[in-house]
Amino acid sequence: MIRYIDIDSRKDAFIFELDDVLYPEKDYWYQVYYLFASFLEYTEMIDAKEATNSMTGTYLSEGKEQVFDNLKKKLNLDEKYRVNFNHLSNTAKLPLKLLLFQNMLKLLQEIVVDRKKIFIVTNGNPEQQLNKIKQVEWNGLEPYLTCYFANELVPKPETDCIDLLIKDHNLQRRNVLMIGANETDEQCAEASGIDFIKLSEL
Repeated sequence: MIRYIDIDSRKDAFIFELDDVLYPEKDYWYQVYYLFASFLEYTEMIDAKEATNSMTGTYLSEGKEQVFDNLKKKLNLDEKYRVNFNHLSNTAKLPLKLLLFQNMLKLLQEIVVDRKKIFIVTNGNPEQQLNKIKQVEWNGLEPYLTCYFANELVPKPETDCIDLLIKDHNLQRRNVLMIGANETDEQCAEASGIDFIKLSEL
């Protein structure tokens, strides 16, 4: 396993994806599903526990894109509730804070102590991603984070957002390291000419 002390000391900027890199994305969606199920229980007298279990089951087996469609079919929901679901997905005020992976919290703290730069470059709906960021328990790291929403330009693996970040902060590509969990980030790093470490190696 790679520790911070093992990383090339010349690296002075670190780029992270948000979902499933800094925190487990399911922690966001499970709370969204709980809130939506509670809303349905209030408006349609639907059993909230059954609805929540259905949504989390779909998330695990088929992915978040299928959650509403499967629930609609199973419970014979009116299509009008899609608007409510989508709005809640982007703006939900969660009952519980989103907690960082413990090893990532330690890594971020070590980077800050070493006076290096931290960037979050995240794919996805910018409104939703910002909502997630606001509800993470950052343990005082907020002032040291700079966020870029790739979809405001072109989603990764396209390099537009990385190129802009490097230009904005006058960075040398050889001194930048990206940490990610999927092929998209790995391809983006390679195309950008920056080094990459898989989350699983940390």
